[in-house]
Amino acid sequence: MSRDTAARIASAFLPGTLLGNRYHYFYARAKLRSDPLYPGVCEALRDAAGPLLDLGCGLGLLAHALKHEGIALRYFGVDNDHRKIASARRAAARAGLVDTGFETTDLSTTLPPHRGSVAILDVMQFLQPQRQVEVVDTMIGMLEPGSKLVIRTGLDDGSRSARITRTTDVFARLVGWMNAAPIHYPEADMLKARFDAAGLRSEFSPLAGDTPFNNWLVVATKD
Repeated sequence: MSRDTAARIASAFLPGTLLGNRYHYFYARAKLRSDPLYPGVCEALRDAAGPLLDLGCGLGLLAHALKHEGIALRYFGVDNDHRKIASARRAAARAGLVDTGFETTDLSTTLPPHRGSVAILDVMQFLQPQRQVEVVDTMIGMLEPGSKLVIRTGLDDGSRSARITRTTDVFARLVGWMNAAPIHYPEADMLKARFDAAGLRSEFSPLAGDTPFNNWLVVATKD
């Protein structure tokens, strides 16, 4: 995103007092400025049928990016970090986001009921391999005609960029940004097999931009 757009969206995360914590503001501004994630995901969702469930939503930046792009999907985000959910709610209210909600949910044990499109961004690696399969199958079951499943994830392909991705995720846990360490990065063959079995069209595209990470955008569509 442009510097001005990133700063404008991030301003919703500024604290209400002069001496308040600005960590989420600076994180949001840097993330939106440097990571091609949100423009890529917004483009994938532009013609998707809603509503949208965002699994592992973090601060809810996707909701802000969708609004910026004029994509009017009813949005519901869940994350296991109650501090991020609290910040997401405050920022959404400050930005005037409508049809937007957030709840704390542990994806390792449960998923909320939903029918429509689904996004899960930079989250799959924190789930056990069998749980990944369960989550993918559950998300597939949420899709309706015209809806999409959008995944951004590193893939377990043995590449140098995959090793960099894992190291960075471990570091994020050490510094406290993430409240879990990476467990297992999914394999492309596993994802494609689940999509094929459900009769979905799927596309795998690199989505790392200028970053050194092994990030892929995976979009599965139910016709």
